[in-house]
Amino acid sequence: MNARIAPGPAAFGLMVALCAIWGMQQVAIKVASDGISPILQAGLRSGIAALLVFAWARWRGIALFASDQSLRPGLLAGFLFGLEFVFIFVGVDHTTVSRMVVFLYTAPCFTVLGLHFFVPGERMGLRQWAGVLLAFAGLVAAFIDKASGGSLLGDVFGVLAALFWAATTVLIRATALAKVTATKVLLYQLVVSAAVMFPLSWLVGERGVTVLSAPTLWAMAYQIVIVAFISYLAWFWLLTRFLAGRLLVFSFLTPLFGVLFGMLLMGDQPSLPFFIAAAMVVGGIFLVNLPARK
Repeated sequence: MNARIAPGPAAFGLMVALCAIWGMQQVAIKVASDGISPILQAGLRSGIAALLVFAWARWRGIALFASDQSLRPGLLAGFLFGLEFVFIFVGVDHTTVSRMVVFLYTAPCFTVLGLHFFVPGERMGLRQWAGVLLAFAGLVAAFIDKASGGSLLGDVFGVLAALFWAATTVLIRATALAKVTATKVLLYQLVVSAAVMFPLSWLVGERGVTVLSAPTLWAMAYQIVIVAFISYLAWFWLLTRFLAGRLLVFSFLTPLFGVLFGMLLMGDQPSLPFFIAAAMVVGGIFLVNLPARK
């Protein structure tokens, strides 16, 4: 296995592009929800993306069915991943894109807390504790602000999605999933989440597909091909070649892009207190992921 190296300008540029792609995701969800129910939309996203990833893995000759003790944690990771996206897709129907992306991206702070308690060697330092406290203060401030639209239900769903995202990450780091290929881990998440969301959509009585307009189809194509297939594989490729800590520090850009796209494309009008709360969350993410000095 090749040693990971420090990323250069090309890797930094790709990471910024990925953050922009992920920041745009909530806009695509909200656009597609005009024609497809949220949970069904999430199931279609995972199911079709799983077929694309499977085809890519077969083409690349990546082993997917070797006995590696990853089945049980893989099924659980897929279930948690599914719950995360159920709360994202349903929650964005009840709040603005700007608010959802800020609440969702408290996940890195929940993640370092989980790693601190459940993964040996992942103890938090003073800087990370400061980042977590700053982000959580921003979270409380964002909850208090009601001038930016949205609803309490949508905001709570955003935080629940962040918790399930963090739980998925901790599970992957703390179990046999840490030793299998990233492609196999991604397939666990996509396949199991699709298997959960299709029946769940039927059980809750969603209306299903109502309108297949051009914006709906383009929004679904963006989620499936650009986000769930290309961007995730690009992210995992970056992690195999470059130092993860140098890349993760860029994650603070995603909520910034999300708020920007929400304002430009969805007409969100965040208040000044919300901007301050978002800045606190972004600052917390930056501190949590800032690489430690040697």
